[in-house]
Amino acid sequence: LLAALALPVSAQETPTDPAAAKPHLLERFKALAGEWSGASLDGNSMPDTNVSYTVTAGGNAVEELLFPGTAHEMRTLYVRDGDDVVLVHFCASGHHPKMRARDTGGDRVAFDFDGAINFDPAKAGHMHDASFTFHGPDELITRWQFWDNGKPSEHVANLHLKRVVIEPMELVDPPR
Repeated sequence: LLAALALPVSAQETPTDPAAAKPHLLERFKALAGEWSGASLDGNSMPDTNVSYTVTAGGNAVEELLFPGTAHEMRTLYVRDGDDVVLVHFCASGHHPKMRARDTGGDRVAFDFDGAINFDPAKAGHMHDASFTFHGPDELITRWQFWDNGKPSEHVANLHLKRVVIEPMELVDPPR
């Protein structure tokens, strides 16, 4: 007993819980930083799509830019909400659905509808759920399900993307 009391505090601590050491799900989205293309890849409902992912807000958010420079340009912001990741999709329609991630384990992350900004989801068309399947660090398949009048529609946006440029994740200290 005296020997245990003589040990330094760090030696008396219990081993770290493996779940606590697991990186937050947002880290998986931060790793997407860079430019991506769907050109010449199978499974695309929009084959010439270019997408960029940027880590922003001092490393606390990931911004996705879809169809840059076009009238159909859209952005999606991925942020941490406690143990979860949530997204807000800023659609060209003006409808902004919110979704919350379910880590399905393995290489797939699914997002479920979690609220509406600027529209009535029972009436207006909107992206309602999405999934991301990670095939290594440089290949990604996303599936976005569109809903209209409160139910799934035939429109599904399938994107099979490969990274074409890796962006360094430069994190700056926030102003004090």
